[in-house]
Amino acid sequence: MSDVTRITDQGMITLRADFTSLKGITVPETRKIRDGIAWMSPDELLVLVPKSDVSAKLAELEKALNGHYLLADVSDARAVFSLTGDWAREVLAKGAPVDLSPDAFKPGDLRRTRIGQVAAAIWMVDDRTFHIVCFTSVADYLEEWLRHASRSAAKLTYF
Repeated sequence: MSDVTRITDQGMITLRADFTSLKGITVPETRKIRDGIAWMSPDELLVLVPKSDVSAKLAELEKALNGHYLLADVSDARAVFSLTGDWAREVLAKGAPVDLSPDAFKPGDLRRTRIGQVAAAIWMVDDRTFHIVCFTSVADYLEEWLRHASRSAAKLTYF
């Protein structure tokens, strides 16, 4: 069985900009997450900090940016879940069209995809833990989907 936990103290900041103009911000490789910064698209990053640090991080980023950019606190518009367990890969594979095999998806990897018809981003924290982010408007549905897919009666042994 895998455990599903909603992470309620996660702050999230969207940064859209030309990455070549960023100074003092380490941009992770494509489809990776490093040091709390997630690559979301060729011009978008998701910066993860504790909710209590969002205002300070916004001010810090504002000082480091120049030119044309978008910086927004999206903490209340997104929900984050932790999926932990020996077969967390199998749980996600039931609803996400992503190659989650151990050779293809490793800690630090990130994908934007769909899980059970819901737009989401998933990243692997360690060998047993994935984090999933979605819009808060579908968070209850996705949480129930993850819990249902995680039941021991629904166990798969694919990976």
